[in-house]
Amino acid sequence: MKSSHPIRWGIIGCGNVTEVKSGPAYQQTAGFTLHAVMRRDAAKAADYARRHQVPLWFSDADELIQHPEIDAVYIATPPDSHLFYALKVAAAGKICCVEKPMALDETECAQMLLAFEQAGQPLFVAYYRRSLPRFIQVQQWLQQGLIGAVRHVHWAFSRQPNIADQSGQANWRTDPAQAGGGYFVDLASHGLDLLMYLLGDITQVQGIALNQQGLYAAEDAVTACWLFAPQQDGSTASGSGFWNFAADTRRDEVEIIGSLGTIRFSVFDEKPLVLTTATNSISLHIDHPAHIQQYHVANIAKQLVGEGEHPSTGYTAQRATAVMAQILGSNRS
Repeated sequence: MKSSHPIRWGIIGCGNVTEVKSGPAYQQTAGFTLHAVMRRDAAKAADYARRHQVPLWFSDADELIQHPEIDAVYIATPPDSHLFYALKVAAAGKICCVEKPMALDETECAQMLLAFEQAGQPLFVAYYRRSLPRFIQVQQWLQQGLIGAVRHVHWAFSRQPNIADQSGQANWRTDPAQAGGGYFVDLASHGLDLLMYLLGDITQVQGIALNQQGLYAAEDAVTACWLFAPQQDGSTASGSGFWNFAADTRRDEVEIIGSLGTIRFSVFDEKPLVLTTATNSISLHIDHPAHIQQYHVANIAKQLVGEGEHPSTGYTAQRATAVMAQILGSNRS
């Protein structure tokens, strides 16, 4: 896709995630410009535009989507509105990136995919860890066969309940109607998607979900086990994980166990990557960029000019939504 001018992006939902994590990335990526923002609260939309030097602001999403100076739209709203806005962007024939998780369920994901297929426009999803250098390094270690064939993966994640949830404050992230689940869907989606990027599709999965605290409607304790698609040598790696939001302390630890060694890292924390084999041990610290979605957005730009394929599309993101639904499904019947 060649353009005589920078691709002009508009953001729907200029909330906290866009302040540092994503908005500046669209401004700083070569070939892109952040041209408009939208928020239902007009005063907040105007304030964001003023602080970030964005030319246009709106309180109506349709005005942004249909504006002739907007070429692409980044949807940064809660998941319950992703389908609604994405279908409008597709109907307008414009490029789209949507925040994760992609939608409330796999059916909504399929509707979005079909709409963009028919529009002939790409749909990206902000699983930006697929583009981060620290996880590209893990991928390289795996591809180099440094730990041999992968046997098992375990992810342990826990944290204490936060003050807002303990006080009963409204929070869309713990409202299944808005988020599709709770913190598991909001946070574990990142890691499950990342593991499928590193190790292949999850083909079988089972889970147990509980609400141990009773602070909100969504589950706050989830355990799962799964199988990956067969590896090149024909063997099948297994996986397991737990995510608890009512625990005594924070932990975020992934261990990939191979036939020749192990790799340890954190999904969210900037801890060193640790590679251990019988003959060697490497501890490598790779910083996140100042704007965490910088590499993700740069990879969108590369695809749009024909310099490669983005690692996080609607097709890959739909799988993360499907796996989470399978983990939670039996507990919601």
